[in-house]
This record gives sequence, C-alpha cells and structure tokens, in this order.
Amino acid sequence: MPYVLLICSTLFWSGNFVLSRGMHAEIPPIGLAFWRWLTAFLILAPFGLRLMYRQREQLKRHWRFILCQGLLGVTGFNTLIYLAVQTTSAINAVLVNSCIPVIIVVVCRLVYGERLSLRQCVGVCISFGGVLLIISKGDITLLLQLTFNRGDLLVLLAAFVWAFYSANFRKYPAGLNSIGYLTAIIITGLFFLFPLYLFELSGGRTVVLNTPTVLTICYVALFASVLAFICWNKAVRQIGASRAGPFIHLMVVFSTILAITFLDETLYAHQFQGIVLVFTGIFLTTLAVKKQG
Repeated sequence: MPYVLLICSTLFWSGNFVLSRGMHAEIPPIGLAFWRWLTAFLILAPFGLRLMYRQREQLKRHWRFILCQGLLGVTGFNTLIYLAVQTTSAINAVLVNSCIPVIIVVVCRLVYGERLSLRQCVGVCISFGGVLLIISKGDITLLLQLTFNRGDLLVLLAAFVWAFYSANFRKYPAGLNSIGYLTAIIITGLFFLFPLYLFELSGGRTVVLNTPTVLTICYVALFASVLAFICWNKAVRQIGASRAGPFIHLMVVFSTILAITFLDETLYAHQFQGIVLVFTGIFLTTLAVKKQG
C-alpha cells in the first residue's frame, strides 16, 4: 500500500513542475505558492479544523515539529521551486530535483544515523541513471553542455529542504491524525507566506485571473498539495524517507508517459530504457525493504 501512495504522489506532482513553468508569466511565484496553499486549506478546513481541535493538546506538545514541517514543506520547498522556474529550464529543474533521493539518504545518515543496504544504494543509483538517460535523450554528453544559474541553485536548496522535511517524519507524533497534521502545517506555512506575498504585491506582481490561472491553482491545490501530501506523508511514515526517496524519479517517467499519451509524442528507445532503469532501481530498493522486514 505505501508504494501505491508514493506512485500517486509523484504522479500528482509531475504536473506541478510543468504548470509552474508554463504559467510563470501569469502567476508570480509567491502568489502561486500562497493561493495554492490557501485553496488547499479551504479544501481541508471542514475536516481538518475539527480534527485539529480534537487533538489540540497533542499539537501544542509538538508545536516545534509542526512549525518545522510547515516552514519546510509548505513555506519553503514549493516557494523555492516556483522562484527557481522563473529563471531555469524545466530540464535543469527536473535534473537537480532528481538529486532529492540521494540527498535524503545523506540527511538520514548524517542526522539520524540511518543506514541503507548496498542493494538499496545501488537501486538509488540505477534509478537516477534512468532519469539522466531520459532527460539527456540518450546522449549523456548533452548533460555536459547544460549551463546552470541562480534558479538551479534554488532548486538544489529546495531539494535539501524537502529532504529534511521527509527525514523529519521520524519525529512524527504517534496517534496524530494525518489530515489534522496537514491542516496544521498549512496554517503554519501560510502564516510565513503571507508577508512574503504582501511584499511581492508591493512590487506590482499580481495574479492574472483567467481560466488557465484558476485551473492551475485548483490543480496544484487539490492534487499537488492535498492529495499528494497525504499520500507522501503516510507512505514515508510507514517505510521511511530513504526508501521512499527513489520514487521521486517517477516524476520524470510520468512526465514522459503523459507527453506520449496526451501530446502524441513518440516513445523513443532511450525513454523506454530510462523508464526500465527507474523501475529497476525502485524494485531493488523496495525488495531490500521486504527482506529486512
């Protein structure tokens, strides 16, 4: 079940990168982050606020954990990604973002002393190799021709933020409802996003309200925020951040499959080979979990 949840979360997030890059001229980065999470809060509020009230004592006891997760997962990660895609290409963003599984492993090892088996390490490397094969279009030398800028550094910073957010689930309070937790960190994240949004508005950058922008905000709020976070959070709590990390590579796979399905693009040999490598790497990682279980 956790692996199905991870697949769903990466599928929902696949559209987030494409939409945020494609709509960056109509929706400024902080505005997109703010309205995304405000809409997500409105979706969750009828259920989440009631659950928060029921578990208010537990939330008070673990306020530091909630504050940290809200800053990392809500205010930090997505805002950095949206800022990054203003100045970097989708290929660069996906490439740097694909380093997250490796960074998660490093963070879990250094901060929590968590170790991966050799098979799991090989699995992470193989799945990352599949990502490189897909985005380089079968010619790895093309990666040497990529140029990196400030946006790429922001994606790298976002990758570290997400790695710490995921690794921090080792501190998740027992018995805390997942919907109540998500509602709480959204409220926390919005608290810090709001002044940033006001600063962006003072610079004259406003959201252009039209059908594409409204649909974009609705998508990232419902699918990339509420559903994807619920799936990811629950899965990471069950199997750990290090073992969940390689599933992030599925974002490249799903983006490729969606383009072939809906944009009538052709499936090339390097894409098929890359997809096989990604799934092979994930299989090795999850197989190791079962043997340790």
